Amino acid sequence: MPEGLRLAIGLLTVVPVGRPRAVGRPTAGRAMLWAPGVGLLLGLVGAGVMRASLAVGHPRPLAAALAIGALAALTRGLHLDGLADTADGLGSGRPSAEALAVMRSGDVGPFGVTAVVLALVCQTFALAAAGPWALVVAVPTGRLAVTWACRPGVPAARPNGLGALVAGTVRGPAAAALTLLVALGAAGAVWLGAGRPPWLGPVAVLAALVVADLLLRRCVSRLGGVTGDVLGAVVEVATTVVLVVLATR
Repeated sequence: MPEGLRLAIGLLTVVPVGRPRAVGRPTAGRAMLWAPGVGLLLGLVGAGVMRASLAVGHPRPLAAALAIGALAALTRGLHLDGLADTADGLGSGRPSAEALAVMRSGDVGPFGVTAVVLALVCQTFALAAAGPWALVVAVPTGRLAVTWACRPGVPAARPNGLGALVAGTVRGPAAAALTLLVALGAAGAVWLGAGRPPWLGPVAVLAALVVADLLLRRCVSRLGGVTGDVLGAVVEVATTVVLVVLATR
């Protein structure tokens, strides 16, 4: 297994693939390029959970909730934790160093609770409206947003940690090529999964990347750069936006 893929699976899932022989910035950059592919696998599993739930007669909101819960379990809830910590840090109103300390503390404050609850509620009800196929678009796009967050020019907020390892490791052309692949896949998923206009898939992907980038820019301005928590927040926000767009009739 390529070392970048091994690192991507280890960082983004609970699958025990072992540590890469060398975890340096080149390997980290390749892992971030593999991230959407890992997201596709997660999305397929989540879609399978929802389909199985529907097959035994569960109502769509319950089936969607089980699928979202399965994804949280498969990712150790790390992205939701990152969303909570980032919301608390941004909402603290403190200078960057103190805001980073709030994020690192491990406690979840009112901003964090609100952000996680809102994200889970929106994801669940949007998925119930859109259908299982939507996860095949939303979950890879969430990880694609992380790929873009690791482009040159986006600094790390701390000199160590995951943010410092991956910041600036992905070249723009590579991220653009991945975006084209994800957008094409989204078009096919929308057409085959729901019989809806194929353009809706790329629109959802691009909308999610724009919103995620706005969050990223706010974090860079407010915190000084990215951290592992910020990357987790980017995942959840982009995933939520895709599901909300695909649920629109």
